[in-house]
Amino acid sequence: MNSPWPLLITLVYVAIAMVIGLRAKAGRSMDSLEEWGVAGRSMGPVTLYLLIAAGSVSAYTFMGAPGWAYSKGVAVFYVAIYLAYLALVAWYFGPKVWQFGEQFGHVTQASAIADRYQSPALGALAALVMAIGSIAYAVLQTIGSAYILFVMSGGLIPIWLGVLLVLACIAVYLYASGQRAIGRTNAFQGVLMLIVAWAVGLWAVHSATGGLSFAGVFERIQADHSEFLTLPGAGGDMSFSFWTTSIIVSMFSFMPPVWTQWMSASSARTIRRSATWLPTYYVVILPMVVVGFIGIFSLPELARADTVVLEYAMQHLPVVLVGLLGAGTLAASMSSSEPFIHSVSLSFSKDVLQPVLKLSGETTGKLARLLILPIMFLIVAPLAIAEPGSLVMILLVGLGFASQVLPAFIGMFFWPRGSRLGVMAGIVVGFLITTAFTLLWPHPMGIHAGFWGLLINLPVFITVSLLTPATSADVVERFFRISAPRGFKRLKSNAGE
Repeated sequence: MNSPWPLLITLVYVAIAMVIGLRAKAGRSMDSLEEWGVAGRSMGPVTLYLLIAAGSVSAYTFMGAPGWAYSKGVAVFYVAIYLAYLALVAWYFGPKVWQFGEQFGHVTQASAIADRYQSPALGALAALVMAIGSIAYAVLQTIGSAYILFVMSGGLIPIWLGVLLVLACIAVYLYASGQRAIGRTNAFQGVLMLIVAWAVGLWAVHSATGGLSFAGVFERIQADHSEFLTLPGAGGDMSFSFWTTSIIVSMFSFMPPVWTQWMSASSARTIRRSATWLPTYYVVILPMVVVGFIGIFSLPELARADTVVLEYAMQHLPVVLVGLLGAGTLAASMSSSEPFIHSVSLSFSKDVLQPVLKLSGETTGKLARLLILPIMFLIVAPLAIAEPGSLVMILLVGLGFASQVLPAFIGMFFWPRGSRLGVMAGIVVGFLITTAFTLLWPHPMGIHAGFWGLLINLPVFITVSLLTPATSADVVERFFRISAPRGFKRLKSNAGE
């Protein structure tokens, strides 16, 4: 394809996103953590709906998920379970997290952990462990963004340059407007992704089958490639146990940007309203997955499965639609990399550097903005340029590490007896096991490394918590009046008896 239109359309999208992100500041000072970090807790239901939706529907939607459909088949539909779960989590936990932030002044996930267990050291540990998962996710999105520019430019923009260009664009408006920029750009990107996904998907189905029904695609797969319609999937490189434990690990990974999004809402009711409608957006992934299945019989010799949608579009779709696909995929990548880079910078300054260096709130706020630059260009950029592995595997490895912070949340929402030392011991042991079973002995017995980490992590957490002093009663009471008010009332009444 020699037409300049795909690249031009993609670059126009980038320009629009930058303008929207820069205008989001609207004359406000961004030096405070409250403003730069959580947008002054001001986002309404529509903006929050699109912020959460676009943030969770990423390059995975346009590249990773179709790639798994192409290479493994129905195993890809684990994402439907995961996305439905995200909506339920937002509906149940989101309002509680918002109340924590509003009443106790939390602006990060790790600051809530540090407060619950009265331990800045534990907050710093949680921030650093979560940063691994967040960085992995940001790398995944950045690779996707760079690849889009590479394809849309016909190879004129190499991957390394695409990485730097995308990160530079994000850095400009993220530094200027923080969470407000993420909210505004994600709203625009969310609408764009939804339109593009269905336009591309339906056009691809029509070109492959002559109709608009997805059923025709699966009927052809059933006739010629039935192995793609059985679990754990085609290819023979993934066991049922790995597929299952990957889902579990994904579900237990409460990523920091999600908390920041909830804390940005104007009220607890706003979160619940937005979460109720989230499933209506998540259908965006369906047409892209179908294109992945189309590739099984249309593009049988692809060198890289993650490129199936782009390759099919370049061969079968009009140039304008190819350009919109480029813009939509770039939107998906940028809308997801922004919040993860933002959350790492915010948490590292608030939860690691502030307590260590005894910084003021204002200094910490300024530092959070500055830190996005070394995070982007000294960590994310080199890793993305190296292009490690499959996009999906990058995500799953990152989630494996993030899930090790689960004990902190159990003690925050469900178990008042959870102690500082119990959580810390669980996280450290789980992290070490996950590291060993990722790098030295990858996924023993076909079970995800993060799941192995949790199998050791949780018993250690419970045992050490029972053997060590609990957090002071007034702190526990303060949290559980919000996180589990009915259970807390029952405990108080039983204690009174």
